[in-house]
Amino acid sequence: MKQYLLAMDQGTTSCRAIIFSAHGEIIATAQKEFTQYFPADGWVEHNPTEIWATQIGVAHEALAKSGLDGSDIAAIGITNQRETTVVWDKHTGKPIYNAIVWQCRRTADYCDKLNEQGLADTVRAKTGLLIDSYFSATKLRWILQNVPGAMEKARKGDLLFGTIDTWLIWMLTGGKVHATDPSNAARTMLYNIHTLTWDKDLLELFEIPESTLPSVLPSSGVFGYTKPSLFGCEIPIAGVAGDQQAALFGQCCFDKGDVKNTYGTGGFMLMNTGATPITSQNGLVTTIGWRIGDQTQYVLEGSVFICGAAVQWLRDGLGLIRTSADSERLAMSVKDTAGVYFVPAFVGLGAPYWDAYARGCITGLTRATTKAHIVRATLEAMAYQTADVLAIMEREVGTPVHSLKVDGGASANGFLLQFQSNIISKSIVRPTCIETTALGAACLAGLAVGVYESTEHIRSIYNADARFEPMMSPKERDELYNGWKRAVKRTLSE
Repeated sequence: MKQYLLAMDQGTTSCRAIIFSAHGEIIATAQKEFTQYFPADGWVEHNPTEIWATQIGVAHEALAKSGLDGSDIAAIGITNQRETTVVWDKHTGKPIYNAIVWQCRRTADYCDKLNEQGLADTVRAKTGLLIDSYFSATKLRWILQNVPGAMEKARKGDLLFGTIDTWLIWMLTGGKVHATDPSNAARTMLYNIHTLTWDKDLLELFEIPESTLPSVLPSSGVFGYTKPSLFGCEIPIAGVAGDQQAALFGQCCFDKGDVKNTYGTGGFMLMNTGATPITSQNGLVTTIGWRIGDQTQYVLEGSVFICGAAVQWLRDGLGLIRTSADSERLAMSVKDTAGVYFVPAFVGLGAPYWDAYARGCITGLTRATTKAHIVRATLEAMAYQTADVLAIMEREVGTPVHSLKVDGGASANGFLLQFQSNIISKSIVRPTCIETTALGAACLAGLAVGVYESTEHIRSIYNADARFEPMMSPKERDELYNGWKRAVKRTLSE
């Protein structure tokens, strides 16, 4: 049996391809950033064609580095930035507008109107989601209503919608397969997470022709096969999951109560709640983790919009650091932030505040403030935002979390993880492979084609790399966290 799996990890700022062995070892990796477009305040777009070119490019680069070719790959797993919305012509395969990114707030006013009409409970009951411009439905509606002729073409069945996974599947299969999985469908605000179908009432509300929507297939299973011209042979596309659910799977959080946090462009905490969805009363969303066979796993999720992106801003926007890795060294060069707090609400605040109009704020500046203090405050903000979400999550389920599994690029930062442990007073566990998003997609694909016999088989390849224990007094922790809460209040729009 073929023993290698290719994960396509399509993120918000870069495309990555990783080849894994059946033992979960990274054989080769390739990564490339792509262009971010900011056409107006709070608007964020990507070029879908550039994403495809970048993603297929890094896949070939990873294969070249590994010395393997397409015939050595047992299956492809896809994981993707979620909610980001692409609409393309069914006949030409060309996008009719840039992809509207999950971070984009252009539909915030429309969401406010829906909330004012009292529709929040209806939408949440069906989808588990809050009415927010974060999710795909209002982005899709915006494209159909603002691109000339789009709604007419959609009603004729000439346009297709997809999140990025669907776009990649379409391109990989040469337009033969228009499909997604439940973890991505559940993020559109159009999918009923209880009936596991596109919801006709919501389609009517958002004026979305059903013909634009993809088929929804299990997260682990063969979606289709790549065009032979891409890799010299047909390779099954056998695992698909949104990036955060893929990370939960890659962290082996298969059991009810398991929790992980990903420090990526945003910060995302997910708890496996088993076969039963839990409705949040405190700003978390209920969503689908994955579906394998006829078994659906549900999760509670808290989403922080800006996490690692704030470090990227320090690098690209302010020029305070040359590389992201510099942030750890600078943060540790000072004993604290000297009272500086940074709330990175560049595109509003997510859980548990859900304020689309909040904007970033740095407080506590004095003449003695240095760039090291600001860099340290940026890293600490990741931990504070994570603490906000974890506190709500524990309240929702009524039981304490004893340890937190972490992953994502910023989890390589030892300062961040130690401060995180201090501020939540819990153990932090980092796996040997912090590329758990890609690993999760690979494992879903491997499970579908027989590389793995079961989730227990996958659990057997999981290894912890480091553990961080709290080393801060309750008094100091409370003082710091209360300072954070005061800083957040200054950014809120109300």
